[in-house]
Amino acid sequence: MLDNFIHSNIGLFHFIISVLALITGTVVLLNTKGTRLHKQIGYIYVSSMLLLNLSSFFIINFGGFSIFHFFAIFSLLTIFGGMIPTIKKKKNWFGYHFYFMSWSVVGLYAALWSEIGTRFTNSMKDFWWVVALATFLTIAIGARIINKQAKKLNLKK
Repeated sequence: MLDNFIHSNIGLFHFIISVLALITGTVVLLNTKGTRLHKQIGYIYVSSMLLLNLSSFFIINFGGFSIFHFFAIFSLLTIFGGMIPTIKKKKNWFGYHFYFMSWSVVGLYAALWSEIGTRFTNSMKDFWWVVALATFLTIAIGARIINKQAKKLNLKK
């Protein structure tokens, strides 16, 4: 059955890394910020996201470069946007880190819905409606979680 969903070694690698990123991203998003656990799990998340996004460029569907590759680039930008302030530690670095990394996790869940949509719908017509609805709900729920945590951390929008 797994052969129907994973068509190559790079697809298997991409799948395994995506599961790791989903787990570690969720743990980091929902737990206390700045702790040793946060940093350790966070580095695993960042590493898995880098590998996940890079591996996506070796998966060719829809005849070449697709919207999924565009979103992989966007995802890489959120990772860099979250990590560069952490490394440089300039004024207000934590706010930038928090928002970029949090939205990175939300984007990863939106990508999960896209993946599910491509695997389990029968037509492109169904695919786009399912993905659009799931993505909208994911972003709404993600925004609520992020805003609630930002308020606890006294971060301004």
